[in-house]
Amino acid sequence: MNILIVEDEKPAARRLTRMLEKIDLQVSAAVHSVKEAVEYLSSNTAPDLIFLDIQLSDGLSFEIFEHVQVDSAIIFTTAYDEYALKAFKLNSIDYLLKPIDAEELEQAVDKYKLRFRESDNSQSTVTNINPADLQQIAALLTNQTTSYKNRYTAKVGEHIKLFTADEIQLFYSENKGTYINLHNGRNYLIDSKLEHVETELDPKKFFRISRQAIVSIDSINDIVAYTNSRLKVKINSFDEFDLVVSRERVKEFKGWLEG
Repeated sequence: MNILIVEDEKPAARRLTRMLEKIDLQVSAAVHSVKEAVEYLSSNTAPDLIFLDIQLSDGLSFEIFEHVQVDSAIIFTTAYDEYALKAFKLNSIDYLLKPIDAEELEQAVDKYKLRFRESDNSQSTVTNINPADLQQIAALLTNQTTSYKNRYTAKVGEHIKLFTADEIQLFYSENKGTYINLHNGRNYLIDSKLEHVETELDPKKFFRISRQAIVSIDSINDIVAYTNSRLKVKINSFDEFDLVVSRERVKEFKGWLEG
């Protein structure tokens, strides 16, 4: 099976590649943006199966279908919440929710293997996704969030403390836990994964600079050049580790700062 991964987070693409290798599947290529995907699909034989991240560094992956015809089976990968995923269920489009579970991945691949066999027996091709379905899903995903999560809780001993998003200058992950860092410098453990937190926040106010951190624009005191064309963000009262913008996110980060 010829497999293409379209995923803007390179570590996530490598992880998915390793997971597929464990079930004896080889990935032909991995690309990381709408532009790269269009270029690849325009100049190579269509893959049998594409694992397609929805939110790429240069736009929604649905934009790919506006530039090139895709005759491949597709499994979308997404960190969007269940509200948005209802659109996929209604349109019978397959998806895997991040972080991808190995068992769910294998089940999805088995489903497509079965579909391929049925297509071969009937001498037909895999049915393309209806463009109207994609437009409906894209509209939902881009317009669904008119309000964002504004309150987070943390358990401190026998007490539960409540914090607003305006009090939080940073969300970060460390030692398999997710923490908030407040303007007063205190850190609190919250019961949520960073991937999920990212989908809840107002993207105009918060930006995920790396796999490890999401920063508030109101908390940034300084930005300095760092190694390998990256940037380092400085925030008051935080010295757990260096806040470095991943190289593949630098361009988007600069745009967010001006946005």
